[in-house]
Amino acid sequence: MEATVAVVAVSVLLGGLLLLLALLGRRTRSEDEQDLSAEKANGEAAQEKLPTKKPKLQKLRKEKTQQHNFTHPLLAASLKAHSGNVTCLDFSSNGKYLASCSDDRTVRIWSTKDFLDREHRSMRANVELDHATHVRFSPDCRAFIVFLANGETIRVFKMTKKEDGFTFSATSEDFAKRHKAPIINIGIAETGKFIMTASSDTTILIWDLKGEVLASINTNQMNNAYAAVSPCGRFVASCGFTPDVKVWEVCFGKQGEFREVSRAFDLKGHSAGVYGFAFSNDSRRMATVSKDGTWKLWDTDVEYKKQQDPYLLYTGKISVSDPCRIALSPDARVLAISSISDITVFSTLTGAVEEEFHSVHGDVITDLLFDINNRFLVSAGDRAVRVFHNTAGYRAAIADMKDMLKKATNKGTKDRLQKQINDAQSALDAVCKNRN
Repeated sequence: MEATVAVVAVSVLLGGLLLLLALLGRRTRSEDEQDLSAEKANGEAAQEKLPTKKPKLQKLRKEKTQQHNFTHPLLAASLKAHSGNVTCLDFSSNGKYLASCSDDRTVRIWSTKDFLDREHRSMRANVELDHATHVRFSPDCRAFIVFLANGETIRVFKMTKKEDGFTFSATSEDFAKRHKAPIINIGIAETGKFIMTASSDTTILIWDLKGEVLASINTNQMNNAYAAVSPCGRFVASCGFTPDVKVWEVCFGKQGEFREVSRAFDLKGHSAGVYGFAFSNDSRRMATVSKDGTWKLWDTDVEYKKQQDPYLLYTGKISVSDPCRIALSPDARVLAISSISDITVFSTLTGAVEEEFHSVHGDVITDLLFDINNRFLVSAGDRAVRVFHNTAGYRAAIADMKDMLKKATNKGTKDRLQKQINDAQSALDAVCKNRN
């Protein structure tokens, strides 16, 4: 019996020792593995990790950007249909429509007769697989062109009239890609003879309507800040790093064939680079704004082929920052200049500040122009298009016509001027009544 107890005791003792040795061996292997793992990590060796259960991630709700709110007594309308920032505006030559393009891949066509209504309807043209940075109506208002942001070329859209608006269809082929730098503007001549594209290097291209390049212009201005086609369709102008504006005539033969691009004249007088310029509707006046803190009004109705230079009519002062836009009313009586998101309106007759609009858009102003009937000033900058009453234009027109009335000797002329004065005064009174 005692022998049996001794055997059991020895067995238990041996089992305990074996268990203790096993535990010590497992701990040693675990520490060695940790040391090895740490050594590999410090040595930047790839270490395959054991799969772990990933924590469940909550989807973050994408917050919609708040629309910038702006109010002003002279604000006639805010056109809101785009879901992206509006990059360019253009009025049709008949004054009936306004085109706006946006980075939301659409072009919107607005009816100007709806500007004063509560509701503002628009017709939408989709820009497939791209978006437009610039838009321009054709002279006959049966088409418009856009410049594609990604495709970096021109696309033509045909407009087909229907009972309640238009249908839009893009042509089968876009223009070839020719520019090597970003585009700053495009244009179509009112004559329908050519299309212009200008890039931020020193290049301006003149195209025919089928997409063939007729001429390439090197502006030699270090870089182009702005370029445009004159409303008369004869000239192309550019400005940039140098303190002048260069103007060329695009010449065609009697049969409509392209001949050449020849230098017409320069606008010289600024002491620093020119931000931008604008034409009056008849192309007989031009306005410029410069980094030197001045704007200038020019008489460009000159015989440049006889070496006659444009006349400087007025110089005004303004504090501006880039980006800066300039617009000249069709009759050249009013000038509007934007700086970042503010707009200042001047009388070109006196140089006086007529109106000031601050923080018009939630982003920098991308475009600024008057309608061809001289009733509205429109701007783009965020997702909305702002439409302002051109009260400065009414006041300037009334003052100008009163001076003409004093000098008139013919009864028919006097009656016509008096009627125009009365109509303009009635329109101004209606706006001012709403303002008060």
